[in-house]
Amino acid sequence: MRVQVGEKVLEVVRGDITEQEADAIVNAANNHLWMGGGVAGAIKRKGGEEIEKEAVSKGPIPVGEAVVTSAGRLRAKYVIHAAGMGQDLRTDEDKIRDATENALKRAEELKLESVAFPAIGTGVGGFPADMCAEVMIGTALDFLKEAENPKLVRFVLFGEETYEAFRRKLEEVEGS
Repeated sequence: MRVQVGEKVLEVVRGDITEQEADAIVNAANNHLWMGGGVAGAIKRKGGEEIEKEAVSKGPIPVGEAVVTSAGRLRAKYVIHAAGMGQDLRTDEDKIRDATENALKRAEELKLESVAFPAIGTGVGGFPADMCAEVMIGTALDFLKEAENPKLVRFVLFGEETYEAFRRKLEEVEGS
């Protein structure tokens, strides 16, 4: 499912973010940038440990901030590590909004055409998928209206429940 935002596209798909052909994929990170389980673990397993080594060398970062590393063996050129939580593994709307916006700013700074996001904070962070969809899609829409890049923002959701929450939110946006 996709929505036009001027010349740009906002898209929601079900799938594995590590398989995405995008300029960058976003890692739902902690502020120390260690890559353990969930999205981070999948990125490290498929892309290589060098991604984590490079990320950790740039941390710790403030919660809500984002840093860029190479993408190892992934199809993407970069991994944008967006810190949606700290060491307490807790998150909230503000942290997710800031992490989403800062990841988009890194993509814009690098003049990337496409970036793929997971649902930040819905795994280990336990944040509700419907609220996450509202925060992340709203943040992306606002950003795309003002920024030159990226041209495509894709939300790649692994689980059915999370995918449906994002799909419903994008349908709402499309209908308004």
